[in-house]
Amino acid sequence: MTAPFLSLLTLNYNMIVRIVKMTFKEENINDFIKLFEESGSKIAGMKGCSHLELMKDPTNTSIFFTYSMWDTEEDLNNYRKSETFKNIWGKCKKYFAAKAEAFSMETLLKVKC
Repeated sequence: MTAPFLSLLTLNYNMIVRIVKMTFKEENINDFIKLFEESGSKIAGMKGCSHLELMKDPTNTSIFFTYSMWDTEEDLNNYRKSETFKNIWGKCKKYFAAKAEAFSMETLLKVKC
């Protein structure tokens, strides 16, 4: 017997979600936001990128997250090997107060709201 809510779940085949946590020096936050505003469309335009967001921690103004969705792991890895990534990341990491943390996950199930 299956639980009633299972009918609300759908399989999202092999979609890769990438979350990157970044902690910035206070004096560099505006520079980072400007960099993201200038570079976000380049990232979103990469083959296989279907979603890109910049989020911030609601209680710590120095912590930001990028949330991106990729069609395949190969698409994500191609982006990470690209000149676009090297240029953006090279500028971005100068603003860090701590080492960035990155997590890649494969979407298995999604609950429709």
